[in-house]
Amino acid sequence: MARRCSRTACARPAAATLTYVYADQTAVLGPVSTYAEPHAYDLCALHSERLSAPRGWEVVRLALGTTQPGPSEDDLLALADAVREAARPAPPPAPPKETGREVARRGHLRVLTSD
Repeated sequence: MARRCSRTACARPAAATLTYVYADQTAVLGPVSTYAEPHAYDLCALHSERLSAPRGWEVVRLALGTTQPGPSEDDLLALADAVREAARPAPPPAPPKETGREVARRGHLRVLTSD
């Protein structure tokens, strides 16, 4: 379900997301965010064009772009190679080298001597 403009009585679909950086006195208008944030405002195309900020504040407008490019062929090949490498069985670990001879045993524990 597409998000709608946050402005009262506006039912148009969201085209941009507005966030405020209070420390820098900046309003940032960018592409619609992936998730609805509680302190961000989704605006339709009309309201995002007419946006103004309080006196002394700066408005930063990021490129809205219609869609983001998908992964390239090189990205997909690298991902496939990584999956193949991860699926390859690991060689069995080498048995530990014993440095002494067994003197006694109690259950699964062994007592070794180095002489």
